[in-house]
Amino acid sequence: MLDLVIRGGRVVDGTGSPWFGGDVAVQDGRIVAVGQVEGPARQTIAADGLVVCPGFTDMHTHSDLQPLAHPEHAMKLRQGVTLDVIGQDGLSLSPARRDTLADLRAMLVGWNGDPDGIDWGWRSVAEYLQRFDGTTSVNVVTLVGHGTLRLQTVGADDRPATPNELGEMRRLLRDALAQGAAGLSAGLTYAPGMYADDDELVALCTVMRGTGAAYTPHHRNYGAHAIEAYRDSIEIARKAGVPLHLSHCHLGFPANRGRAGELLQMIDAARTDGVEITLDTYPYLAGSTYLHAFLPGWAMEGGASATIARLRDPDLRERLRHELEDVGTDGHHGVPMDWTLVVTGGRSIAERAEAAGRRPVDVYCELCADGNLGLSATHHVGNEENVRAIMQHPCHTGGSDGILVGDRPHPRGWGTFPRYLAVYVRDLGLLRLEDAVRRFTSLPARILRLPDRGLLRPGMAADIVCFDADAVRDTATFEQPRSDPVGIPHVVVNGVQVIADCVHTGATPGRGLRSGVA
Repeated sequence: MLDLVIRGGRVVDGTGSPWFGGDVAVQDGRIVAVGQVEGPARQTIAADGLVVCPGFTDMHTHSDLQPLAHPEHAMKLRQGVTLDVIGQDGLSLSPARRDTLADLRAMLVGWNGDPDGIDWGWRSVAEYLQRFDGTTSVNVVTLVGHGTLRLQTVGADDRPATPNELGEMRRLLRDALAQGAAGLSAGLTYAPGMYADDDELVALCTVMRGTGAAYTPHHRNYGAHAIEAYRDSIEIARKAGVPLHLSHCHLGFPANRGRAGELLQMIDAARTDGVEITLDTYPYLAGSTYLHAFLPGWAMEGGASATIARLRDPDLRERLRHELEDVGTDGHHGVPMDWTLVVTGGRSIAERAEAAGRRPVDVYCELCADGNLGLSATHHVGNEENVRAIMQHPCHTGGSDGILVGDRPHPRGWGTFPRYLAVYVRDLGLLRLEDAVRRFTSLPARILRLPDRGLLRPGMAADIVCFDADAVRDTATFEQPRSDPVGIPHVVVNGVQVIADCVHTGATPGRGLRSGVA
């Protein structure tokens, strides 16, 4: 007897091919038949009128701790996401020594929170991934953070790595890849990754040459010099001979309005020249990060306690104001700060400053320091025309970049994938339904080297989503971000139903997936 049969749906198999009517049968966590399935099953899902497709992969998340602290991870499963890619922006939680983990824990509260009940005893990628096996409802795959490697070899100082330190980073990366890490992420506007030069990144990336693992940067500038920063990322991948996956491939700020065509032409030219490039975006105009990310690099040297001390130093306040407001810091992408566009806890820095009768820079510095660098912020600098143009590139995938903690986080953590399906597929028709599914399923699986994911075919892992193409939509807003989408009634992870009629079943069949291993 079969474990599960999903009957009568519109099967969109993940290849981009047109849908067809049929059933999907599951046994022992694997798909065993697609088409007309006869015979009994222990469980049946009636999918009449629903699209049945592979589970979605969120290519850029900050879920490093959340599935461990909250195993149901419902905000992603309700979107149809069955796989979160963690370890982003150069700051992964593995591999890491005990002291490095303590530093990361302090640095990343604004991204990950600091939930109770987490055993921080892992050291290697293998030990970290094991924490997710059978303990969570969603699958995860991890990247290795360049900043994490640098933190435990060079430290938090603004200086070049020595040859011995670079050799140790290369060894750590090689071991992590062997244990299932999917590639190398970089956060080049975040300390300590911002202190490295491109030669260091090329030397690290060459460890991945021939493996298929990708370099995944948050590059050095998304504002005044965004096109040049994208070009630098392409050159790093070209010199190292590795694939390049461009995280949150956006062109924000007024200076970049209408420049998406220029970026896409550069990507296509590089692909023609042999550089394998893919990218991800989220379908929103606001970005999100930790609040202190906008500080200049010198203010973050030495780690969290040193940063907080500088924020409280009155003798440095005018220097910070000048660099933030008049010049534009490296943390703010070379663009002078508009405090009306930075929102934390539902209020902009400008609004807070006006209400308090104080300078915005003083309010900002004190919020960062008093919050022990634990506050996140939304940053409203996007351009809709660029968002639409970039998402239509055939190498585009979906990534929420969702920060799931804080008083009022960005709604993209709850709404990214249904928003794509509702607004850009159904309402605007910018993407075919079948192609959107391909971008969220088989394309990410290929990038991540997961040979048994992303397609509805016999032998593949049974990560499956059923959704109503006519009704699916996001409901999360900036005012009410933790609002679940509608129109996605059923989700299956590794053959086990985790969302049934829009209700979480409590099952925890998720795994820490090992890249390159079926």
